Amino acid sequence: MSTFTQVVLYTDKDGRARFRDEIIPLSEGTPAVSLSKVLPSEGYQLRESPVGFRSPVHCTGKPQWVFILQGGMEVGLADGSTRLFTAGQHFYSADVLPEGATLDPTVHGHWSRQVGNEPLITLFVKG
Repeated sequence: MSTFTQVVLYTDKDGRARFRDEIIPLSEGTPAVSLSKVLPSEGYQLRESPVGFRSPVHCTGKPQWVFILQGGMEVGLADGSTRLFTAGQHFYSADVLPEGATLDPTVHGHWSRQVGNEPLITLFVKG
């Protein structure tokens, strides 16, 4: 059986943002085409971020897929780690603020920035 690796940006039990890989089975379809089960979504949104864009530290309001359509997006966490996603790559952003917490940028959330010489174009699929 084929699988798809889903990169997940999530909030750990200590409130800190982290990355992990999850495997999605491609158990549907035919011998010629492997498919996942149908996954839920509520809509999608396109965004263009200009060269030089950098967000403040924030948490995801509601989990969503992020697909990089053009350019590069670097995502940084409070622990100092970063990951670069380029055109054709994706991640599932589920880094939500823990219930009852107030955003503390030294603990919670992540930042993102445009990388490279062309605007960053992303597709957000709301989950």
